[in-house]
Amino acid sequence: MQAPDVSVVVPVYDTMPYLRACLASLLGQTIGHRRMEIVAVDDGSTDGGGQLLDQLAARHPDTVRVRHQANSGGPANPCNRGLELATGRYVFFVGSDDRLGPEALERLVTAADRYDSDVVLGRAVGVNSRHMFQEIFAESRVDVDLFDSALPWSLANIKLFRRELVERHHLRFCEDMPILSDQPFTLEACYRARRISVLADYDYYHAVRRLDARNITYRSRLDQRLRCVELLVDRVAELIPPGKQRDAVLRRHFGLEVAHLVGDDLPRLDGPTRERVYEVVRRLVDRYLTDDLRDRLDIEARLRLSAAGSGLDDLLAVITQDAERGVPPTVVAGDRWHAGYPGVGLPAWTDVTGVRADWLARLDAVAVSWEGTRSLTVTARSPHPDLGRAVGGPVHVRAGRIAGDTLDVTPDARGSLVRVRFPVDRLLAGSAATGQRHPLRVEVDGTAGRGSAALRAPGLTPTRPRIRRHGTRLCAVTTSLDARTGQLVLAVVPVTAARLAARLRRAGR
Repeated sequence: MQAPDVSVVVPVYDTMPYLRACLASLLGQTIGHRRMEIVAVDDGSTDGGGQLLDQLAARHPDTVRVRHQANSGGPANPCNRGLELATGRYVFFVGSDDRLGPEALERLVTAADRYDSDVVLGRAVGVNSRHMFQEIFAESRVDVDLFDSALPWSLANIKLFRRELVERHHLRFCEDMPILSDQPFTLEACYRARRISVLADYDYYHAVRRLDARNITYRSRLDQRLRCVELLVDRVAELIPPGKQRDAVLRRHFGLEVAHLVGDDLPRLDGPTRERVYEVVRRLVDRYLTDDLRDRLDIEARLRLSAAGSGLDDLLAVITQDAERGVPPTVVAGDRWHAGYPGVGLPAWTDVTGVRADWLARLDAVAVSWEGTRSLTVTARSPHPDLGRAVGGPVHVRAGRIAGDTLDVTPDARGSLVRVRFPVDRLLAGSAATGQRHPLRVEVDGTAGRGSAALRAPGLTPTRPRIRRHGTRLCAVTTSLDARTGQLVLAVVPVTAARLAARLRRAGR
């Protein structure tokens, strides 16, 4: 019997009823059952998912294969077991609460064969306001360079991999990492690949944010996260020699996973817990944060991680200022600009002269107001008394990829105010079907250079949602704050029966 073109590996643990939609999307693939196999690994499900898999395997014995095992504590083990069972020329991993577009596998395999690609990324979109990095999907490309693209920001394993590549290098998921285990696997596959291609012409992967999932607090998972982040960064360093290529990948990990460890919630942890976090961050900073890598980080991550290298007290001073009082003033010393954090002084790491444009882009949102139901106006403040002149060019605010309309930039008693309007129809156009969170960023481009920074909102109360119709859909449009980063987010949330039921269930707990 001829081997299938693609093996779809599905690790399964307590994802009903989402599992039904996932499996339906796989069985309905246009590539056809003869060219694919579904390898489902039931990792000790307790919600009836294992029985559903057995039913489908009995109904489709030539397509669906099931393995049952005791719960392993994470997705790495079932993904590895699925790889052991896979027989296809290619392998594709699907989360059991996610789903594929009907033509996804056919398009992916066709592209891999046409371009002789070892790894193919198809555009992934978020469902139920799940955030997915979109920069890598700006356009379709036959050849993508791991070190000169946005690929390091999209290291989830939801890609098509040539199985010969996986087996030749014996690539496996890190079973000692209960979280983040797919990143070392995906990174090494991309590092070893002869060709990586990106397809941006279709919604291949629909990543679903579960409406019934209980939030797990940062504190309860902290020790696990600390260990896995350190293992993740160490494994990047083991794979890629020191230099610009390693820094290009670590830019993502220091800008995201490590930066999240020094988020706004750090000061609220008890003393011993803060010390544990600081010890891990300080070790990673001392080992791997080169000057080149530091210079490529977002301004906020750069300052916080530099402060971590100086000491815990300086780090806490920076976080407290950012989270509670807003952007500090600029201290001018001769021809140098410094971030004027109270109690820190002017050590070398506070020097922002070389990233002046990024520093000027740091604003605090101070008000959000509705103009009827048709537009949302965001007002932000800069501590610079004449921001327009300091920038020497326009100031823009974007919500994800959506540009706002800058109304004015005017001086006030505490610096300068920037007002930006977001027409609601513009927000709905790209996200009404699935919902989306749009983090806000400020962009400047003028004589001071080109820079950007996240728009934070210390102390700002989010707006109440407004309901808008977009075609046949009802959507709630509202603002929220990212609890860890303090970034202001514009959220579009489809109003559905499932969402209303999930909200009622949460309220009744």
